Amino acid sequence: MGDQGDLVAALRRAGVSGVDDSALARSMYASDASLYRVPPAVVVTPRETGELPAVLAVCREFAVPLTMRGAGTSIAGNAVGPGVVVDASRHLNRVLEIDPGAGTALVEPGIVQARLHRIAGGHGLRFGPDPSTRTRATLGGMIGNNACGSRALGYGRTSDNVLGLDVVAGTGERLRLGDVPGAPAGGTAQSPLPDRLRDLVNGRLALIRTEFGRFGRQVSGYSLEHLLPERGFDVARALVGSEGTLAVTLAARLRMVREPACRLLVVLGYGSMAEAADAVPAILPHGPVACEGLDSRITDVVRGRRGPDAVPPLPEGSGWLLVELAGPEIGPLRDTARRVVAESGSAGSALVEDTALADALWRIREDGSGLVARTPDGRQAHAGWEDAAVPPERLGSYLREFEALLDGHGLFGVPYGHFGDGCVHVRIDFPFDRPGGTRVFRDFLNEAAALAARHGGTMSGEHGDGRARGELLPHMYSPEALDLMAQVKDLFDPDDLLNPGIIVRPAPVDADVRAAGIAPVTRAELPTLGLAYRGNAGDLARAVHRCTGVGKCRADNTGNGGVMCPSYLATSEEKDTTRARARVLQDVVSGHLGPDGWRTQAVHDVLDLCLSCKGCASDCPTGIDMASYKAEALHQRYRRRLRPRAHYALGRLPRWTRLAAKAPAAVPALNAAMRSRALRPLIAWAAGIDRRRSLPAFAPVPFRRRFASHRSPAARNGEVVLFVDTFTDAFSPDVAEATVKVLEHAGYQVSVTARPVCCGITWISTGQLDGARAQLRRTVRALLPPVRRGAKVVGMEPSCTGVLRSDAEELLRGVDAAAAREVAAATRTLAELLAETPDWTPPDLSGVTGVAQPHCHHHAVMGWTKDAALLRDAGAEVARLGGCCGLAGNFGVEKGHHDVSVAIAEHQLLPAVRDAAEDGVVLADGFSCRTQLADLASREGEHLAQLLARHLPE
Repeated sequence: MGDQGDLVAALRRAGVSGVDDSALARSMYASDASLYRVPPAVVVTPRETGELPAVLAVCREFAVPLTMRGAGTSIAGNAVGPGVVVDASRHLNRVLEIDPGAGTALVEPGIVQARLHRIAGGHGLRFGPDPSTRTRATLGGMIGNNACGSRALGYGRTSDNVLGLDVVAGTGERLRLGDVPGAPAGGTAQSPLPDRLRDLVNGRLALIRTEFGRFGRQVSGYSLEHLLPERGFDVARALVGSEGTLAVTLAARLRMVREPACRLLVVLGYGSMAEAADAVPAILPHGPVACEGLDSRITDVVRGRRGPDAVPPLPEGSGWLLVELAGPEIGPLRDTARRVVAESGSAGSALVEDTALADALWRIREDGSGLVARTPDGRQAHAGWEDAAVPPERLGSYLREFEALLDGHGLFGVPYGHFGDGCVHVRIDFPFDRPGGTRVFRDFLNEAAALAARHGGTMSGEHGDGRARGELLPHMYSPEALDLMAQVKDLFDPDDLLNPGIIVRPAPVDADVRAAGIAPVTRAELPTLGLAYRGNAGDLARAVHRCTGVGKCRADNTGNGGVMCPSYLATSEEKDTTRARARVLQDVVSGHLGPDGWRTQAVHDVLDLCLSCKGCASDCPTGIDMASYKAEALHQRYRRRLRPRAHYALGRLPRWTRLAAKAPAAVPALNAAMRSRALRPLIAWAAGIDRRRSLPAFAPVPFRRRFASHRSPAARNGEVVLFVDTFTDAFSPDVAEATVKVLEHAGYQVSVTARPVCCGITWISTGQLDGARAQLRRTVRALLPPVRRGAKVVGMEPSCTGVLRSDAEELLRGVDAAAAREVAAATRTLAELLAETPDWTPPDLSGVTGVAQPHCHHHAVMGWTKDAALLRDAGAEVARLGGCCGLAGNFGVEKGHHDVSVAIAEHQLLPAVRDAAEDGVVLADGFSCRTQLADLASREGEHLAQLLARHLPE
């Protein structure tokens, strides 16, 4: 390999778009969803598929490896490489053609499956295989791995649904195989390469018939069974599952299927996962489209993280099968379901026809890899031995021996997966943080591979071999079969440039393991550490390594009320995903970005568009909390250094509002100055604010001064301390007055603290953690006495309530942290407290319609279910929106963020408000959300308290 600068220049001269060799790009793309870290030399994001042959030509000229990457959700390390990494998802993501009559689609490799479904859905079509990552997995990646998913029983693997490929082999030859534009009659490529391939395999037909394609989930190695004469010598299908080691995909023709009119889910309960596996052979003759295994250890994690209501009621048992039946009419499906139950040997069963309930169960299964990324005692659980498969009739005995193997090595893992196909997923707590951890990993993989082979199984059932399993292939293939695969590789890629180290001449399974040898980052090692990281044993390194890279942050989760990740939805750039931010921070704590990684440009660039929305804290299945990590990063970067102007103006806003409150006579002049055409630009510059942003007006009389003369009557339900935050006190006192009215109507005596209190959220979001700690210490000490005498604390501003519920204990230390824990336990949102009030009936909200924009911190920390239930029970018809409003405290106000802030608002909030009736309500408890509405939609948002207060009986 020549000089990296020469490589970059050559790529640009060849007309390749998006050539990037920055430290940020190399850090982001060094990992996928696997254990491995292999920094590339250059990352490219081509705009046209025609650039891909040019990339390959330059790589051949420089003898540089080329790795194709889709969404980077590969769990086996198939999408990382040391040379040029091509991100096809950024631009090569078009559906080129839909043929409803033929039931086919022609697509580029970077199209995400869920987007293909949205486009093809208008014709009643979908792509059959559906991996759990379908909301972000690309078709190119699915072709590379021969992805299967839950419904492979009904629709087959990706290879069963590929009708043609347009590819460039490693030799540089263009091959149009099967049904793709430009393919010659008969679908044979105009190249001698297929003929040479035919000559190669014709002498090995018996070998192929006996070792390849023995059962449906044999994904490991090359799928040479498709080259048999009786299978039509289908080169396109043989390339599926070759993990980018033979050719680069430019386009693919796919077989599409019609969505069945009816689906029915049968849930079967068993005493254990192994017992559930034993039942699979009796169920398969009934023709399910899916038969999935689920373990109680996964449902326990969901309940612990998302609340008891997050798991629908399940039949008795510790292991379950989710059996999906599909067809044109529901009646025959019910009959089949009854036969399934009768022959299943289950301890209990349930038939689920409700789509929402079925979707909730499928979401638990689909989030499995993230949910089991931590053991019950908090240790990291890893991929590596991730998706072995055995013939379904051997699955029960295989699982029992596999669990015994885990116990024998002192390891923990939770099996689950596609039991109907004999495919088992698991994440295991390999001790990479201890000396000799990689040796434990290596020894276990070899024993697990031998176990799978003894059961007639395969190392991989759908994710491919990658770096995790290539070295294990001798356990299942003979030397002759391995030699044949090597000859196929050398025929297509004689210079070994395409994804080297995968399948043929594999890299060692324990080389380049990302998590190996990472030193802890605790207060003992880094005394300036701002947060406690209590859920990660006080270790920042463990916290940022929570990210497994499954990439849910690349998906649009807003349709289900999710938030993560707002900036990625606006930009579609990898750097704006939670995953990319975690990867860069992993490189910081690992020292890969140098001795002072906090102050590198890479860290600044990857965190710049993080809104600190906390959406990932609830939506990421691994529990990443990027808002906290960003606060830590800013704290480390600017500690005892000059900060951006916005940190002083917006980060210390409560201090300035308190000064204004002490000089009420100056408030009219301050408001006039902020409205002044002459002074406003100067104020905006001084504060680091975008000039297009309005500046909020101070209320003529803040709430605390209004409340000073208020006498709350003695009440039957006890005392409530109203947490009067800065935003409500200084800018929205009407919200506080409405809250008092509702609380007193509910039978509470309302009080406020003797002195102003602050949660420190603006200090936290700007990384001024020492200042935030000082604010919170005073606040917790002020709230503790009423809490200890039995009072509840009610917050009005969701972000401030969230700080009291979660961040306060993370920031404070010693006795103050213990006090913060007491305060957190007593803190409620208005809806939560009203839900606990047995003798209170909500006002009649019949006829109230509109939309609600839950604040991101409300969604992430407290959850919005109590609010939704209150509104529903009161008769209101209010549609909940997902996503973020885009303002997010100081984020959308700061200079440089305005356009992204608006784009985020345009994703759901602004279109929904435009479509809402003029007399409809727009619920927005967050001051930021209401400000964004006023700025961009000229619409007044309303707090829940205001809506309730307006409808209380006189």
